[in-house]
Amino acid sequence: MAHKKKETNASSSFFWTALTTIATLIGGAGATGWVMPDLPWLGPRISALASTLGLDGPQAQAVETTKPDANSWIPSTAAPGIHAPSAPTASIAYAPSAAAAQPSRLQPAPASTPASAPAAGPFAAPGPVPPTTPPQAKPSDAVLVASFNIQVFGESKMAKPQVVDVLARVVRTFDIVAIQEVRAKSDAIIPDFIRAINADGSRYQHVIGPRLGRTASKEQYTFIYDTNRIELDTASVGTMRDPADRLHRPPMYARFRVRTAPPERGFSFWMVDTHTDPDEVSQEVDALADVFVVMRSARPDEDDVILLGDFNASPMQFGRIKKIPSIGWAISGVPTNTRRTKTYDNLIFDPIATREYTGRWGVVDLQNTFGLSIDKALEVSDHNPVWAAFSPWELPASQGALMQPAAIPMPVPLR
Repeated sequence: MAHKKKETNASSSFFWTALTTIATLIGGAGATGWVMPDLPWLGPRISALASTLGLDGPQAQAVETTKPDANSWIPSTAAPGIHAPSAPTASIAYAPSAAAAQPSRLQPAPASTPASAPAAGPFAAPGPVPPTTPPQAKPSDAVLVASFNIQVFGESKMAKPQVVDVLARVVRTFDIVAIQEVRAKSDAIIPDFIRAINADGSRYQHVIGPRLGRTASKEQYTFIYDTNRIELDTASVGTMRDPADRLHRPPMYARFRVRTAPPERGFSFWMVDTHTDPDEVSQEVDALADVFVVMRSARPDEDDVILLGDFNASPMQFGRIKKIPSIGWAISGVPTNTRRTKTYDNLIFDPIATREYTGRWGVVDLQNTFGLSIDKALEVSDHNPVWAAFSPWELPASQGALMQPAAIPMPVPLR
């Protein structure tokens, strides 16, 4: 089902203006199809960048679709099971749910909602300190996207019921969560966790990537999402190849869409999950700038890219990421680790293209939210979850100046 392609802000940069113009003239698909390699100057550079990040080989099949296939979206009635994606290094998995036959509890955009649904406030410099928790109930006018580094998430942590309870309650608060640092020998860890999340009748599913890392200690990325409100493009899942070995754990990517009525009005977006190595932060953050640029050009029908995870870097250390025209990030000025000393976790996106961003963001302080001692909070993770809210409706790209975000409501404790 085709999505309307948003126009890139012409004032952002000569580079992006040229790229958009050439793309319009020649068409093409995927990172290398946007600009033909035989074009002078620009073509070879985009092609080389795509090749470096692995989007010109087998992995590219996950993102090179020129015409989105409506059948690639997972239907709300999808049965539990294993579904093979296009990319060979990632897998789709579903956990059984007792509520699988229940109807969806929410349609964020009813059929009567006009295409010009109320616009979300574009990104701006940080305003007041955000709430420490998201709203208690998921709002019908916003989608809550989160990132959570669950420190060494494996058999030991899953054997602690009190820790699993906190983790499950955190995930249920959000529509979709990008998780880092799954470190387990067993493939059953995340399916077991999904069963714990769905024990209250929720309908979460997950997609998980391969084990990554240069040492014997491997990690996996996973996306966990509420199927009542979010659907996965099964043809979009993949992991960046990194032949230049610039990243210890190359990011995992997948494309999602908010369930709306009609479906084509739903906000669709790439999520790119990352966890940099703390010993090579500068090099890896700069490599992630290239990842963002390539993902934004990976499909002609999708320019919403949310790069999120544990960057092991504050916004002041974002290096070449900050040089991407009109780039923005959600979290600033608030610690994101459990000891409240560092701002390492974030969501990065282009607020000119992604007008769906509402200006609302937050950090879930595990210690305060759940009444835990610092030691008990650290048993859950050494990172707190971070989140941002987006409109559930696809909105046109912003053509005006950046504005201050909408007023942030008072915090409401997690259930």
